Amino acid sequence: MDYTKLKISIFLLLATIGFGTCGYVIFEGMPPFEAFYMTLITISTVGFSEIRPLSDIGRVITIIIIILGISLLTYTLGQVARIFVEGELRKVLGRRKLEKQIAALKNHYIICGYGRIGAIVVRELLAENIPLVVIEQNPEALAILEANQMLYLNMDATTDEALIAAGLERANGLVTAVSSDADSVFIVLSAKGLRPDIFILARASDAKNESKLHRAGASRVVCPYQMGGRRMAEILNKPTVVDFLDQTMMHTELGLQMEEAIIPEHSPITGKTVVSSKLRQDFGVIIVAIKRTSGEMVFNPGASEIFNAGDVIVVIGKKAEMRRMSSVIC
Repeated sequence: MDYTKLKISIFLLLATIGFGTCGYVIFEGMPPFEAFYMTLITISTVGFSEIRPLSDIGRVITIIIIILGISLLTYTLGQVARIFVEGELRKVLGRRKLEKQIAALKNHYIICGYGRIGAIVVRELLAENIPLVVIEQNPEALAILEANQMLYLNMDATTDEALIAAGLERANGLVTAVSSDADSVFIVLSAKGLRPDIFILARASDAKNESKLHRAGASRVVCPYQMGGRRMAEILNKPTVVDFLDQTMMHTELGLQMEEAIIPEHSPITGKTVVSSKLRQDFGVIIVAIKRTSGEMVFNPGASEIFNAGDVIVVIGKKAEMRRMSSVIC
């Protein structure tokens, strides 16, 4: 909002008041307060009579005050009203646009909480162009979300209304990144009550509460402090392994990335063995593992392992080749 015009109009209005007050004092001999009062009732056009009879010079001053004062007062009040109306209108229209965008989301993720952990989750998902909506109430976090033009809801994530408004029925999954484990349990219970099949990734601030979140219905539970401690120990013990995994997971200078893909029934590799699928020959990928629909994990699958519909394959390869492979097998 540009306040320049408002500042100028206020300055000119005050200058007109000062001109009228000084004019009445100098040419009409009025005391300063009476001169000020006379100027204000002239500008405001309240219809009061003159304090004392005016000379011709006093009447000229009054005419100038009427012409300038009324115009400037009207313009200034109009600018003030415009600022309030446009500001509120922008908020209303902005919220409506946001609500429409959220209502149009499909196969997205709902992130509950935009603290340190939630912000990292959001950043990584957006880097992969994965749609999401954040539920948050902290004013500072909301200001950041607003500034970055992210989809968000200013609601309590523990309530059913917030989850419904975030499109839980259409979402791929939900992440509880709130700092309170009690709130995480409420969110999980609410989400599972509304949609029992929803995938939920929950954050546990205290490792002792992981089992409670699992019992509440969380699909996976992550304790950031435990993971951070393990990672620090791994860097000390196996730094090269960690560096390699970082480079494959974070898409760095090696140009490699680790991905997973679900094999659909109509896929050309469904029912084929690892060697007959020719994934390694055609796309230059390394097949790290196959996760069966039963949950069994086959690491470094042999040439005779068969790809079944519903299996999830984990592979490492060049980004371009991975994209081409996904378009073929899926």
